[in-house]
Parts: sequence; structure tokens; C-alpha cells
Amino acid sequence: MATIDECRDALDRLSDNLAGADGGVRGAAALDRSLSCHITDLDQTFTGRLDEGRIRVETLTPGPPATKAEIRLAMTGDDLVGLVAGDLRFAKAWAAGRVRLEAGFRDLLRLKSLL
Repeated sequence: MATIDECRDALDRLSDNLAGADGGVRGAAALDRSLSCHITDLDQTFTGRLDEGRIRVETLTPGPPATKAEIRLAMTGDDLVGLVAGDLRFAKAWAAGRVRLEAGFRDLLRLKSLL
């Protein structure tokens, strides 16, 4: 089972990957939205913002998100680490119910190029 530190490192790597992307991926990541990522097996939630192509984690709190972010993710720590490492494909994990992504329709359309 991934630790909370490994999950934080994965979010930082994802942020670096988004910041270094080019073309359509960079454009899709250029949203300015509140973001939450609930790590279900650890029952911890990272909250912050997707801003200027980077994920900026602001807080870590126990339990599910206290407020409804504009972009909401939920998955196990191992799945987060696997997704960022490239060992797990988002579409397959999402279709199997291992990853939940909730956002407004327009945001989902823009985010699809990231997935």
C-alpha cells in the first residue's frame, strides 16, 4: 500500500509532467480550478488548485473532501502512484471503477486529452 508521502510525490510528479507538456496537453491543463484527490485506502484528501498548468496542493485532511472542488478525483494510493508512473492506464482504471473523476461537462471535455 502506497504511503501518503508516496501519494504526495506522485501528485508533484504529475504537476511537473503537466508543466512540461506541450501542445494540446498543456492547453488542457491550463485550467484554473479547485481540485481534490481523495486517497480512499488511506482516507486522506489532498486539496488545492489546478492553476497555470500545475497542481498546487494546499492541504491534506483526513476523510473525504469537506467541500466540493470543481475537479474531484478518488482512488487508492497504489492506483495514483501507478497512474503517474505509467503502470496503469487511466481509461482502463476508470472503466473498472478504480478511479473516479467528477467535474463539469466542459472541464471533462478539456481534461480528456490529459487522460
